Amino acid sequence: MESPRCRKDPCGFICLILTYLGVVYADYVVVQHVLIPVYSDSFWFSIHGAVFNLILVMLLACHLKAVFSEDHGMVPLPVAAIDFSDLRSQSSRKNDRGSSEGWRLCNRCETYTPPRAHHCRVCQRCIRRMDHHCPWINNCVGELNQKYFIQFLFYTGLASLYCIALLVSTWVWRFRGERGGGGGGGEESETTSNKHFIIGHYIILLVVCVLFGVFVTVIFYDQMVSIISDETPIEQLRSRLTKDKGASRPRPHKPTLALLREVFGRGSVLLWLLPLRSNPPMAEGVIYSALPDYDV
Repeated sequence: MESPRCRKDPCGFICLILTYLGVVYADYVVVQHVLIPVYSDSFWFSIHGAVFNLILVMLLACHLKAVFSEDHGMVPLPVAAIDFSDLRSQSSRKNDRGSSEGWRLCNRCETYTPPRAHHCRVCQRCIRRMDHHCPWINNCVGELNQKYFIQFLFYTGLASLYCIALLVSTWVWRFRGERGGGGGGGEESETTSNKHFIIGHYIILLVVCVLFGVFVTVIFYDQMVSIISDETPIEQLRSRLTKDKGASRPRPHKPTLALLREVFGRGSVLLWLLPLRSNPPMAEGVIYSALPDYDV
């Protein structure tokens, strides 16, 4: 069975490499140039080291789950080729309000797609409840991996905030405290050179954390709005177009908690923070036939 994870997307591979390099670099700077020099003689060394590395582990776990999900909402292809020649005309099918309502024919996949599915040009497959194709996970954000993608955003933002707090507090405390100390000769020159080297790491990591922190915060907000409004960005665009044409057909309103549970699962809210597989409450959203029940 073909897998969309085997696609060759240079941009996606580059973003994956940058993600892992960024995590390794952040851990190196925080441990080597923040925790060890400043907190090595304090119990804060163990606390900060454990908390920060736990956040990074969760970040990587969620990212890997989003990248390598066995099924992220991909519409299965039919086992045998479907004969479309004896189907009703498009106009007659539009008037049919039976069980085939909402199903469409994807000319690219040459199969039927269920409601709320969209074709991804990168994956070359239809994805149920497709949000967008994200190069940072080299995968589509769909029905069954949106949870992991949002968790990845959350832990990335949390790690960025933690880095900023450690860097700023350490910078202020460490280098202001050294103003009163003295040195001489070659040692002072070596210390000054080493200090500039450390400050360079601080500035680079600080800029990266600010940029990525703002970036993932904006995307995280958009994801939550999309869930609460029960419309993906593609569906929001379609809704605006259909409203302009006067053919809008809104879906039944659902409680906010129910919408969140459809993405994060029916378990405890604390489990929403873990990259564990949880079945959405709408079973028909996951298991469906590749062929709608057309009366032909």
